[in-house]
Amino acid sequence: MQCWQTAVMRKPRRYLIVGPSWVGDMVMAQSLFITLKQKHPDCRIDVLAPAWSLPVLARMPQVDRGIEDTTAHGEFGLWKRIRQGKELRNAGYTHAIVTPRSWKSALVPFFARVPERTGYKGEQRYGLLNRILALDKTILQQTVQRYVALADGGRVSHAPETPFPVLDIDVDNRAKVMARLELDTDQPIICMMPGAEYGPAKQWPIASYTELARQLLDDGKQVWVLGSDKDAVHGNEISQAGSRVKNLCGKTSLTEVIDLMSCASAAVTNDSGLMHIAAATGVKVVAIYGSSSPGYTPPLTDQSTIIYKQLSCSPCFARTCKYGHYDCLGKVKSADVYRLV
Repeated sequence: MQCWQTAVMRKPRRYLIVGPSWVGDMVMAQSLFITLKQKHPDCRIDVLAPAWSLPVLARMPQVDRGIEDTTAHGEFGLWKRIRQGKELRNAGYTHAIVTPRSWKSALVPFFARVPERTGYKGEQRYGLLNRILALDKTILQQTVQRYVALADGGRVSHAPETPFPVLDIDVDNRAKVMARLELDTDQPIICMMPGAEYGPAKQWPIASYTELARQLLDDGKQVWVLGSDKDAVHGNEISQAGSRVKNLCGKTSLTEVIDLMSCASAAVTNDSGLMHIAAATGVKVVAIYGSSSPGYTPPLTDQSTIIYKQLSCSPCFARTCKYGHYDCLGKVKSADVYRLV
């Protein structure tokens, strides 16, 4: 009997992680995955996540499987979540960690009958979670700290160590993408990420990016502008700086961005999901903050320089400037960024 109990106790943990819905948050969540592997080297980690993030999860060696969330972003999808939870009942999960704080995000682990279901208190999730943790924002000030603390059950008296995310680079895929887009490394590469899905209060002015691009071209560099198809118009404007500016917005997948970023000498970026992607590739990051705060979501790398004016009205965390002047961004001059790059 005792031998049987010992065997059960030594059974490797199998985690079902309900991941975040945003690019930057998913990259930061890798710090949680790394911590779980450090604490339980033989554990298995499966991540329930939006479809767009599955290729990114595949670049995280700690993740054994990415599972597509069958509900769309913002969709309640009660019956979809119940059905998906039931489909996962036979997967043998021993632990679930729910990173979002919404009620609906805890449904799949509950209906999958995962024995231990952990998450922070929020939206009356009693019953859905059986290990509900209080979030002390005075201790866990950064988003990444809040993720990592879930590995310890949230019982923390001080901020935990947060290992930096590191995404795998596929050099063969990089070569194919560079050939398809007719890119080269003849001159040093500076990547620019002018977009920010959150809103204009996190976007350094495009005119400033364009002026910076001119300065970099004069210095013998080339510029790759990266982003989604929504950022293509901004990429076109920046490309007016000169022929060595390549507007790649909307022409690459997230994993292709990861691979291309590894070619760069530096990346200039707003506080955005691509900022966290850049940090996880090891490139030097120059990050420009406006309405948000580097104290809350800093680039997770030793190779970063942060530009933050710390005006009396910031951080406001607003999507648009209520005063209409966007001084927190407008007061950042291209010459200052150029010196840092």
